[in-house]
Amino acid sequence: MEHYFTNDENLKSNEKEFQVEVLGKKFKFITDIGVFSKGELDDASRLLIETFDLLARPGDILDVGCGYGAIGIILASNRPNDQVHMVDVNIRATRLAKRNAQLNGISNVQAYDSDCYQLVDKKFVNIVSNPPIRAGKKIVHQILEDAPHYLEDGGALTIVIGKQHGAASAQKKMIEVFGNVERLNRKKGFWILQSIKEK
Repeated sequence: MEHYFTNDENLKSNEKEFQVEVLGKKFKFITDIGVFSKGELDDASRLLIETFDLLARPGDILDVGCGYGAIGIILASNRPNDQVHMVDVNIRATRLAKRNAQLNGISNVQAYDSDCYQLVDKKFVNIVSNPPIRAGKKIVHQILEDAPHYLEDGGALTIVIGKQHGAASAQKKMIEVFGNVERLNRKKGFWILQSIKEK
């Protein structure tokens, strides 16, 4: 079985386009085999978008593990004055994210290949992630552990994670790394967790 955190040049392509309405706006997305949540906006990403949009302060955003770009593109649409960077280790995903940004007329985004933060070279007010659970706990915790290096003082890491997929473990790790964590929302078995990089 092919996973969305691997790159396979021989992986077949079967693109699918779908429409979705989030926060009162309609979006179109192209997805493909080998990319997470092919053909629909998953419940976890929707909850992260809706919660973040209500609570996060303005400022540039980094979407780690962006997939085909839904989270970053929708947030960028609602925050035209903020720059959104979207990164993923999956080359097919970042190519789709670039195409989807164009498809939706969103210009305040950049998508590029990066293994977690490897090629990220600036700091952000916000980091968001729907982390790749199937990649394993080590990768998920790496996203949490390294986040402070890419956050401005007072910046926030906001993630969505399933209660059955390590939410309690992630919550514990975020306290360990940041010294604080808050559960902002929960729905359909998913938790929204946020930690602040204290000044």
